Amino acid sequence: MAASVPRATVRDVATATGVSIATVSRVLNGHPNVAAPTRDLVLQAVNDLGQRAPLPRATPASRTGPVFVRCPYVLTDYFGLVVSAVAEALELHGRSVLLDAGQRAASTHPLLGLASRADVAGAVLVLPPERSAELAALRRTGFPFVVVDPRTPPPPEVAAVSAAHAAGARRVTAHLLQLGHRRIGVIGGPREWSAAVERQAGHAAAMVHAGHMPPSELYRPIEPTTDQGRHAAGELLDLPDRPTALVCFNDKVAIGAMHAAAERGLRVPVDLSVTGFDDSDVARASTPQLTTVRQPLAEMGRIAVSLLVRLIALHTVDARHVELATELLVRGSTAPPSA
Repeated sequence: MAASVPRATVRDVATATGVSIATVSRVLNGHPNVAAPTRDLVLQAVNDLGQRAPLPRATPASRTGPVFVRCPYVLTDYFGLVVSAVAEALELHGRSVLLDAGQRAASTHPLLGLASRADVAGAVLVLPPERSAELAALRRTGFPFVVVDPRTPPPPEVAAVSAAHAAGARRVTAHLLQLGHRRIGVIGGPREWSAAVERQAGHAAAMVHAGHMPPSELYRPIEPTTDQGRHAAGELLDLPDRPTALVCFNDKVAIGAMHAAAERGLRVPVDLSVTGFDDSDVARASTPQLTTVRQPLAEMGRIAVSLLVRLIALHTVDARHVELATELLVRGSTAPPSA
């Protein structure tokens, strides 16, 4: 067995950067009176040392101030519910919110400087676009943060909260199979998203369990918008042997699929069953109302805050990856296939 590589020390970082041990300690503990170039130099060294880099011991005094909440998306439907729950939970803990949200936020890269900011206590990152390696590098600096619904599989040391995507997808496909559907199309999310991968795996598991192999021609990965859902559903519904049911990545995609069906003179659910995911407002506002999988969005936000508060207080957190159960809601958009 190969010998384990010893963890780097504060002295190693000081040697690599040419600054004093005291200065390295001040940077790692979030002390404000360190010149910005020096702080950046030390943090770069910590990142370059990789897994050998030391985990700084931040003092509780350095973790005062607001919590940085980043959601680089428009705060409607899904994202609005998560962020609202995070803000309300933080208020109960006496923490204010420093919000970075909206489409403009998607073009910024605030994670690079979070570890050197002494004005924030920690962060909640909602569906962050950064790669897993970047999240791991931030964690190695000792900065406390929690990811809500990670886009890519989170590193083991990064705290994350998500929904049980695979179980939810398996349940909705099993519902369609029980109704008698066998040719089921899937309009999934981007291939690089963890949620899309897990939901496709859940769908495939349900199909295989029932003795059916899911055909590849019935799968369409898209950006989860109404327009993209309408286009992808149109492709599937124009196949010579069209599906009798569509499983959609979210409720907006499902609404787009219902529009595509209407354009082709197909009635939902008489001629085509359609399901969504999330249980957003549009699921209940559609006609017929949408069969969908409810994600516990508010609870995801609250659990994320609970984890973050413990990390800020330097408490031990054993369960870093929390997965919350989903619920299938059967409404009017699904029915047995017509003869």
